[in-house]
Amino acid sequence: MRPMAHLLTLCSSFMVIRAVFCSAEPQAADNRAPFESEWIVSDFRFHTGQILPDLRLHYITVGNPAGEPVLILHGTTGNGSQFLSDSFAGELFGQNQPLDTSKYFIILPDNIGHGKSSKPSDGMRANFPQYNYEDMVRAQYRLIKEHLGINHLRLIIGGSMGGMHAWMWGEMYPDFVDALMPLQCLPVEIAGKNRILRRIITDSIRNDPDWENGDYEKLPLQGLTIAGYARFALFTNSLEIYESYPTRDKADLAFEGMSSRINTTDANDLLYAFEASSDYNPEPGLEEIRARVFAMNTEDDSTNPPDLNILPRVIRRVKNGKYMLIPRSKDTAGHRSYLIGKLYTEQLREILK
Repeated sequence: MRPMAHLLTLCSSFMVIRAVFCSAEPQAADNRAPFESEWIVSDFRFHTGQILPDLRLHYITVGNPAGEPVLILHGTTGNGSQFLSDSFAGELFGQNQPLDTSKYFIILPDNIGHGKSSKPSDGMRANFPQYNYEDMVRAQYRLIKEHLGINHLRLIIGGSMGGMHAWMWGEMYPDFVDALMPLQCLPVEIAGKNRILRRIITDSIRNDPDWENGDYEKLPLQGLTIAGYARFALFTNSLEIYESYPTRDKADLAFEGMSSRINTTDANDLLYAFEASSDYNPEPGLEEIRARVFAMNTEDDSTNPPDLNILPRVIRRVKNGKYMLIPRSKDTAGHRSYLIGKLYTEQLREILK
């Protein structure tokens, strides 16, 4: 059974064991205990030229600070804590597992506009600077290099939006990372059904009279409702939904649960998060990537369907690139499969050799 809330939000509200600390530097007392902190970047300049005097970047670290650093990047509307689930950390971070925390230093940031990092709903609303994926990657880089003092990454893993960020890292900072593992994404501009559904999400919010250019007094529920339905269509597939809700009553109950969550969604945060992908397109620079790349998608990912044949075609342009399509199985979960570590355990071991 896959709860509808997971499918709608992609935040995957798994059981998370987090240590809540407030000091500025990672602690090494218990390598396996997650450490939560934040860094304030002064006068961060966005691609638009807008400057935010104080950009808050929230992050979690797990593992040995003296170990090889690994950056793991979340999807749209997600956050770093989603990787602390049993299905991910439980499969990858343990003793003798691929990312054994006695050997690796795991960094899980909340990206701009997400989680506990700075976002429109903090108070600026639509006055918050318009951010794109380039801004998000530059902020990640500054967090890693300037705050954590890391000059080289062993690996970047990213799922969905995080996977797209991984492709961009390979081009923007080609000598900074040894290996990239982009999951459930494509290194081309967002087009077709993917782009159309994203436009439905953003335009339905902008065109709701109650949105008031972001300064709404009451939730723009009409726009948020349409956006919620479009998100559901974008990130789920028919077989997955049927297996989870195989009767009329169960499907109706799931629909009602999805509708109730719309009342807790911030319209500006959602709008910004989806508009950030508008100019994403790493395809022209694929030859510039020097890191080893092991890209993977699953057969049941309807957001990036394999019948488009895009990844097998473009991966040839990556000098050290490799591609794998994971067959549909009882273990895959459509677009959210990047959160299931056992699907690519052996591939992780291979790329880390």
